[in-house]
Amino acid sequence: MSTIVTRAGKGSALSYAEVDANFTNLNTDKIQSGGSASLITLTSATIAALTATSASISALTATSSTLTNPTVNNYTEGVVSIGTVTTASTLSLTNGTVQTATLTASTACTFTMPTATAGKSFILLLKQAATTGNGTATFTGVKFSGGTAPTITATAAKMDILTFVSDGTNWYGNFVQNYTP
Repeated sequence: MSTIVTRAGKGSALSYAEVDANFTNLNTDKIQSGGSASLITLTSATIAALTATSASISALTATSSTLTNPTVNNYTEGVVSIGTVTTASTLSLTNGTVQTATLTASTACTFTMPTATAGKSFILLLKQAATTGNGTATFTGVKFSGGTAPTITATAAKMDILTFVSDGTNWYGNFVQNYTP
């Protein structure tokens, strides 16, 4: 933080050297437009006073950060369209935690799950082809309630919603079925 010597603070007129030092201090501690600070320390007091608009926070990216006891209102999860899947599809959470996929008519698709990481979760909106249906799906390494995986709704243009959560060792799946999207 810059130390600026003022006339009021000093109690007398500033010398030329003091005025020059004020400008040097300002130049050293500034962040120019388009620049970024290399280190910012936020305390609970400064965070409590921080107000951010969507425009000022839109470029914020927090990687591997931990938030403790935050309140999040009106959030949106990342949505990714996998598209039409055939016999195999590997799920990745890199682009979103709400994923959509459409099964190929009368084809069995095996979904390979992402690495089981404690606390990770996602939703899969699994649709049948619009006019044909009869696609099936299985999921590698998922434990479903009662030990029984769901039989995917086979009706054309219907959708099942599958949710998955990981404890770090396993993926656990739940499902609701037969929606009309």
